[in-house]
Amino acid sequence: MSGLLATPLWAQESGATSPESAGPQSFLGIVFSGGITGVAIMLVLITMSIVTIYLIIDHLLTVRRKDLMPPGLDEQVRQLLAAGQIEEAAQACRARPSLASFVLLHGISELEFDWKAVEKALEDALAEQAARLFRKIEYLNVIGNLAPMVGLLGTVVGMVIAFQQVASSQGAAGAGELAAGIYQALVTTVAGLIVAIPALAAFAVFRNRVDQYVAEAAFQAQQVFGPLRRRKKKA
Repeated sequence: MSGLLATPLWAQESGATSPESAGPQSFLGIVFSGGITGVAIMLVLITMSIVTIYLIIDHLLTVRRKDLMPPGLDEQVRQLLAAGQIEEAAQACRARPSLASFVLLHGISELEFDWKAVEKALEDALAEQAARLFRKIEYLNVIGNLAPMVGLLGTVVGMVIAFQQVASSQGAAGAGELAAGIYQALVTTVAGLIVAIPALAAFAVFRNRVDQYVAEAAFQAQQVFGPLRRRKKKA
């Protein structure tokens, strides 16, 4: 009973002797209070966030319809092929390098063979371009999965240090000191989630874009080479 009464009294005395410790810390203060390990992990997360911002901006400028699916290219190539101007159709594709032109050009290169060769070339070109685009955006997925792990590593290290200090003081450390160590450690987890959530959200958006554009490229190829396929079958 006397121990229970002494606990709040000790807490009041400790609070009275160091009132500045009860005040809220700034975010930077919390980060730097984590020691060299906490600072190092935060630097890693900051680097990840900068890379994420760069990748998002880059993909916004490159993974878009007008760059991957040039308007009017499919109709232009279809008309040239219908007129028997195969070399002109190939030149039109080379003049506008993109996902669609890459696929169409591979199909054109196999026109001298049977339809199975053309179809195989189109499938291979689509698979190659889809893999290239998915590799391009995959870095966002990697960052989105690694950032929480890096943040959790900082939290675990901070928790180990906090409990090690309690153990070294033979339990003399108060609940306030232990709580301070824990919330300092949790900062890296929060930072990791702040980096991961936008990265994963952006990855989902760009993945859907890639899926859509690859499907559209396949449809365009069917529309362009459809008349030639029927002509070859009749022949």
